[in-house]
Amino acid sequence: MSSSLQLFDDPALPEQNAQDLLRRARPAEAGHFDELRQADGTLKPAWQAFAEHLDAPLDDLSRRQGLLARQIQEDGITYNVYNAQGGPSRPWSLEPLPLIISADDWRDLEQGVAQRASLLNRVLEDVYGEQQVLKEALLPSALVLGHPSYLRGLQGVKPVGGVYLHVVAFDLVRGPDGEWRVVSQRTQAPSGLGYVMQNRLIVSRILPEAYRAMNVQHLASGYRRMLETMTELAASCSGGETPRLALLTPGPYNETYFEHAYLARYLGLPLVEGGDLVVRDESLFLKTVQGLEPIHGLLRRLDDDFCDPLELRSDSTLGIPGLMQAVRAGKVVLANALGTGFLESPAVHGFLPALSRKLLGEELSLPSLPTWWCGEEAAWDDVREDLNARVIRPSYPLTSTPGLGSASPRQRFDAVIGHTLSAKAQTAWRERIEQDPASYTVQRFVPYAQAPVWSSGALSMRGASLRVYALSDGQGGWQVLPGGMTRIATREAGPVSMQLGGSSLDTWVLTDESVDTFSMLPASIKLEELVQRQRPVASRTGENLFWMGRYTERTEQQLRLMQALVSLQSSDDEVHDTVSRVLSDLAQANGLVPPGTPSLSQSPRVFERAAMDALIDATGQHGACSLGFNLAALARSAQSLRERLSPEHARLLRALSTDFHQRVTAAGTPVAEAQGHDALAPSRLTSLTQAYEAFEHLGMQLAAVTGAQTDRMTRDPGWRLLTVGRLIERLTGYASMLKSFWENKALLHAQGFDLVVDLFDSTITFRARFQRRLERPALLALLVMDETNPRALACVLRRLRTELVKLPIRGGSHEDLLALLPHVGVGCTLPDLCDPASGDEAVLGMLNRLIEAGWRLSDEVGRRYFAHAEPTDSMVSA
Repeated sequence: MSSSLQLFDDPALPEQNAQDLLRRARPAEAGHFDELRQADGTLKPAWQAFAEHLDAPLDDLSRRQGLLARQIQEDGITYNVYNAQGGPSRPWSLEPLPLIISADDWRDLEQGVAQRASLLNRVLEDVYGEQQVLKEALLPSALVLGHPSYLRGLQGVKPVGGVYLHVVAFDLVRGPDGEWRVVSQRTQAPSGLGYVMQNRLIVSRILPEAYRAMNVQHLASGYRRMLETMTELAASCSGGETPRLALLTPGPYNETYFEHAYLARYLGLPLVEGGDLVVRDESLFLKTVQGLEPIHGLLRRLDDDFCDPLELRSDSTLGIPGLMQAVRAGKVVLANALGTGFLESPAVHGFLPALSRKLLGEELSLPSLPTWWCGEEAAWDDVREDLNARVIRPSYPLTSTPGLGSASPRQRFDAVIGHTLSAKAQTAWRERIEQDPASYTVQRFVPYAQAPVWSSGALSMRGASLRVYALSDGQGGWQVLPGGMTRIATREAGPVSMQLGGSSLDTWVLTDESVDTFSMLPASIKLEELVQRQRPVASRTGENLFWMGRYTERTEQQLRLMQALVSLQSSDDEVHDTVSRVLSDLAQANGLVPPGTPSLSQSPRVFERAAMDALIDATGQHGACSLGFNLAALARSAQSLRERLSPEHARLLRALSTDFHQRVTAAGTPVAEAQGHDALAPSRLTSLTQAYEAFEHLGMQLAAVTGAQTDRMTRDPGWRLLTVGRLIERLTGYASMLKSFWENKALLHAQGFDLVVDLFDSTITFRARFQRRLERPALLALLVMDETNPRALACVLRRLRTELVKLPIRGGSHEDLLALLPHVGVGCTLPDLCDPASGDEAVLGMLNRLIEAGWRLSDEVGRRYFAHAEPTDSMVSA
């Protein structure tokens, strides 16, 4: 019997785990609700059940945390943290223990969340309709009409189906009395749903016994409900066709881009950016390599301001010109509707109880934090003299509010936690607020409940905030996702913020009933829908795939050149002058050294140093675009394509650059040692031969990438473009290599002859066919004319012709593309190339024509499939 089974069968284990939870997690700090213990100090029933079903001692959580971290690393789950330089990404932070909510607690919370979501949708109906709540002063006009997120251009416009809010997120805190309160609400583009599902998949995998035994509610039906609602509403826009939906993302530099890509894949939606979409005749279209494809619904992750540069922020490059007009025409469903952002103002919370009585005829069951909008004189008078235990927040999402400094429109921030303020600081804040009271909202500070967290082998209690999601059914009802995003503070009583280094927990909602085992897999599909359900290839996606193919091939060619340099450097034979000249020329032409670098024959040491400096330079700051630069470009392409690549393929592409950098650095000599010092310092290469193993490992990784691209991707137009891109790069790259050898007459020497055959990766085949007969006709036959050799120019051209005719017909016929290439073979015969009198001229002429053909074909592919810039196009209808 294995040790794990012995532990599972140990009858003392549940009690031991329960005692360890109590002993190793100190009680919550005074004034904070304890999620682990009851009032008498014993474990809550849910945590007692968790201890009983944990199939190993508590310390085994460290091993499981390692599995969790490895899964996050392998899946490439990231969260981009913005700073002054841009947006470096870090691995998503997730802890192994969940936040557990009992069935009784959830019933009350679920009802309150659904009620609030219904209320917010009713408020939007009124504000963009008759505005009765404004006329009766139930909601101050300044908080609506004076809010930058209220869109006057949509006044009187009812969204398709009358649904303004498809998804609403509420950030909740549990106070010292154990009651939940709403801290904030997200109505524009609530984030986190992708991370919620990813957290669930990982934590349920490392705690399988407890997850199954504790009757934890599943999440999939909520996601399915959201998708079905959008599909049903979009049917009225689709003209009888199956509605096409997409997920709109700001792009790979957004802080939550991973979840956009993950959610798009999970829901089966294309992930699109604003530049992928265009409005024609008040309808929305996706620019694909097949042409314009209609889009009837957008699940957006882009705030209102950035959605339409024609009518909203004119400096936005993320939006879709004309989108507002398409919305007014009722031609597209947006989740959520534009113009909902004013409800995110903290000032609105203070008016929701009265609004609930007016619009729903009900008391608000889930309260907000006590809130005072300083624009109301009576409210400001209530809190003016005592700002202790208060949080001061901006009423409007201004880029700069007096006294609050600057913040991006995406940032929602608490200006100050008032209970830490001195009397002098309170006076200063009082003066600032009185300069413009309406711009400030004050809320009572409520200490976060503290939940158990296992981290770094220890159990601690940390402040926790819960984000829950309400999903519309399109008929006025709401489904609350039975779970959510629990965020925890970096220390016991610190702020809860992922941007400030916080972490997350999975949220387990228990049920007394049977667990919903719904799957995202649809029950059935109509035959006529099969063609429509083929995933469209957005032009941006096609372009990224095209360049992924080119970068992959370019990196392989650079690697073979670097290996050739190392081979000659370590050889006992003296390098012939013509070979040295060819390698110097090719190194500059292929970006391995900066332009103007002395050649190998002029200054071998300077040349080698330039090559080493450029080797891991990902930015091109040394003036070269060597392996490090192209590996970084490959990683960026993979980042933009993560919803299309298999997890293994994406992981491999991410690993290329980091692995290569680590291996090259590890192979180098510490700088201090190289300079005769004892101090520790970063390593650097002193010779290219030190990087030999790094080159070998990269070669194996690139072979795996090629295999994944060849055998693990669907043969759709996107894959065709990837293949065409790779073949174009191969055609121009190898033709340029052979041209350099031919012009410099390096093939007249055995060293040059062997080198070019090796660069074409054809050494084994050449020796098998021709042994050691170093004759140019044999070389031309294998490297130029052989249609069975994948590196031969004739084979590359044959494959290009095959792939080009399988691309979608757009902007011209296939024959126009084929006409850019030789009609047959390489455009001339082997006897022509081997003619003693005119052979050299024929070879160079043929190579020049192929290089030119490759570049012209690249330009034409870009014009046809990526540009969408026909002269007759107009952005919106007249």
